[in-house]
Amino acid sequence: MGMQAAVRLFYPPTCLCCNEVIGSDGLCGACWRDTPFISGPVCDRCGAPAMGEEAGDCDDCRTLQPPWTQGRAALTYGENARRMILALKHGDRQDLARPAGRWMARAAEPILTAGMIVAPVPLHWLRLLRRRYNQSALLSRALARSAGLAHVPDLLLRTRHTGTQDGHDRQGRFENMTGALRVRRPAQVEGRHILLVDDVMTTGATLAAAAEACLDAGASDVSVAVLARVDKRS
Repeated sequence: MGMQAAVRLFYPPTCLCCNEVIGSDGLCGACWRDTPFISGPVCDRCGAPAMGEEAGDCDDCRTLQPPWTQGRAALTYGENARRMILALKHGDRQDLARPAGRWMARAAEPILTAGMIVAPVPLHWLRLLRRRYNQSALLSRALARSAGLAHVPDLLLRTRHTGTQDGHDRQGRFENMTGALRVRRPAQVEGRHILLVDDVMTTGATLAAAAEACLDAGASDVSVAVLARVDKRS
């Protein structure tokens, strides 16, 4: 019996939400049905569920013109999605990252291209010191592994402590992130297509700052992938 089989014998996989024993990593049937996976037409720019029958840029993206080209999200932020993201971010549930990365890779499949570099949105070193890990880096590693793409976890640097975005309105979130990110080694991104990864997209301010940093450093294109997108219809 291999080591992995022995571990599963004594510690069988459990549902990521309710901890019920299941046959493989992921969600039990009931939690799967209650998890808001995004399906059907989506905004091609931010991954939000589309209002109509066909995909395309949503009204917000047509108005704001985010600096990235395409984006996808695996889940709508709410219910089980919110529970899992908070557990990953604040509850040390790093085991959530691998299945979540697979969900993200599946959602992002239509926008993935050969030769893409996958990179996470970085934490400031003070927050990283407190949390001990960057949840976005765990997700980006899992996504890159699932998609067979290169992963550069330290591509970006957060140059100042921006604090939480909670409590800021849309304009405040963008102002808070202005100039807060830069590429560590511009030669790594010059002429390359970058896929930026984060756990949640609300207004897109953080991803916009990251995308602008990549484009300023010479990236040929930027796309984004997030585990969950706040549903603008709610």
